[in-house]
Amino acid sequence: MIDSSAPQFLSGVIEGFYGPPWSPAERHQLWDWMVRSGLNTYFYGPKDDLHQRAIWREPYDEAGLREVQDAVEGCRQRGLRLIYACSPGLDVTYSDPADRRAIEVRLTQLMQVGVSDFCILLDDIPDAMRPGDQARWGSLAAAQAQWVNEVYRWSRSGSQGRFLVCPTPYCGRMVAARHGGEGYLETLGRELHPDLDIFWTGPEIISETLELDPIARLTEILRRPPLIWDNLFANDYDGRRFFCGPYAGRPLGLRQAVRGILLNPNTEFPLNFVPIHSFGAYLRAGEGWDARASFLEGLEAWFRHFATVGAPLDYADLVTFADCFYLPYEEGTEADCLGQDIARCLSNPRPPSDPDSLAVRARMLRLKDFCARLVDLTDRALFHAVHRRVWDLREELDLIDRWWAHRIDPARAGSPFQSDFHRPKTYRGGFVPRLQSLLTQCPDGRFESVTMGQSQDSRA
Repeated sequence: MIDSSAPQFLSGVIEGFYGPPWSPAERHQLWDWMVRSGLNTYFYGPKDDLHQRAIWREPYDEAGLREVQDAVEGCRQRGLRLIYACSPGLDVTYSDPADRRAIEVRLTQLMQVGVSDFCILLDDIPDAMRPGDQARWGSLAAAQAQWVNEVYRWSRSGSQGRFLVCPTPYCGRMVAARHGGEGYLETLGRELHPDLDIFWTGPEIISETLELDPIARLTEILRRPPLIWDNLFANDYDGRRFFCGPYAGRPLGLRQAVRGILLNPNTEFPLNFVPIHSFGAYLRAGEGWDARASFLEGLEAWFRHFATVGAPLDYADLVTFADCFYLPYEEGTEADCLGQDIARCLSNPRPPSDPDSLAVRARMLRLKDFCARLVDLTDRALFHAVHRRVWDLREELDLIDRWWAHRIDPARAGSPFQSDFHRPKTYRGGFVPRLQSLLTQCPDGRFESVTMGQSQDSRA
């Protein structure tokens, strides 16, 4: 059994998303949040840091190295472990000694400023091999295992910290599709040095649940418990959304079944307050775990960041708003109920004075007003982080409200509804919505094409 409170159990936050890396000031704020939540590990690996992937062979310049050293010192002062990641997989030649020397030069430079824990990321790359590598090893997993083992053994002369690997197929769906080749995980588990930790995201890249039986089977295949790279709160794949709900869909027994859990959260740093709070509560929980309660507790603490230059916002409205941006697979209770009630009222016309309809519209307008008033936040970083998403939500609520007002106005009975504020092409316009109109996704994940006439109508 693994003790999730022990130092060897890694619990923390991965800066590993696609998009602008966090600023040094944001990282210092993150580390303070992590300490308050009882976490122990910060993982540095933003995909769009050029040194991570595109120019992994090039040493840092003086300014870049100072930034790494600042992170090392910031984590050390707070008692946190810093893991530095490098992603050579896009263009590495495993049989080329020059590439081995390049990664050694990079790690040497980092060791000199105090980094002692490392990760080699081999995710999000093609699974094709160069001819020389194919001739030598015959499989991608065998080539990667030997290359990483050699780098790991070399690193032991200058560092005795943890060493991690993210495999090319890192979730169940990728393995089922034979990404990386037949028997990839079996080969990696057999040939990779037993001291190395191996990342896993679960059945999907963004996994709704992480169940214990699949983790137990994976542990047998890898010959070690996996280390969870949890993308539950990641939003880099959809710029319209963020996720500030609770850490959910993970049984408490997961803590004893893995070597650690690290969150790869929202790209926008200020939006991660509640997820980090809830994750820390999950790790400390005893026999019972109430995800919703941890969400509300974290939201109450986050509420102080919503101070405005005008009249104060209402906490109940923040709950409804946060429920609109809850988790990838679900809205929170208040938003889900509001959405169902709006749909019910719009699909079943009622008299203008109907109390139920009036109550639903009032709740909708409170949410719309809350969105509009976020422009007055004194925490401008938080406002900038939510601005685009708030704008989209407010515009949809405004359009529904205008339609609703038109429908209940006797003077406009029978006339078509149009909004002067939601014009064709400018509202929901552009090339991306045009492309999105060409394929319709079914609930089971299948895509179906739309006829030309339907597609044109949707753009009118």
